[in-house]
Amino acid sequence: MKHLLLPIALVLGLAACSHPGGSGSSPVKPAVAVDPAAAVAAVRAAGEGVDSAVQVQPLRDPAIDGFLDRAEAAERARDYPAAVAAAEEALKLAPEAPDILQYLAELELARGDWTRAEELAMKSFNLGPKVGSLCARNWQTVVETRTALSDEGTVADARQRVKACRVPPPPRM
Repeated sequence: MKHLLLPIALVLGLAACSHPGGSGSSPVKPAVAVDPAAAVAAVRAAGEGVDSAVQVQPLRDPAIDGFLDRAEAAERARDYPAAVAAAEEALKLAPEAPDILQYLAELELARGDWTRAEELAMKSFNLGPKVGSLCARNWQTVVETRTALSDEGTVADARQRVKACRVPPPPRM
């Protein structure tokens, strides 16, 4: 009987660490007290002044900007459910837009849904530029989520990734 307990405990432990997917995931309780507003501020600050790459963006459907304007207004009013709903509507129109995915990740940080925030940030990173402001915000999101979950090894790695996003522009002659 004892030989069965270790594998069962291992499976239960791994299941507890896994990331549930989708917007219906329940927020994971942080291992340490983290201020969600401060986490969002840190993510946005990480992206300031980092535009080290030329980014070409196609013209967008004006409806997307309308949804994002509604999301930002709801965020300013601290109505995070309405902000997330509006951002998700924008995402339906542009499902692979890394900037919208990252914005949604930041809204999930504000709501304290660390797991979903990290999932969205990593999807944004995979679809977006690997340098510059968006990259720095992606990895700072991981820093914030993993800090909340007391995963110091990943925090240290993510901090290095934030720094790697800061690529100086080529010299102009």
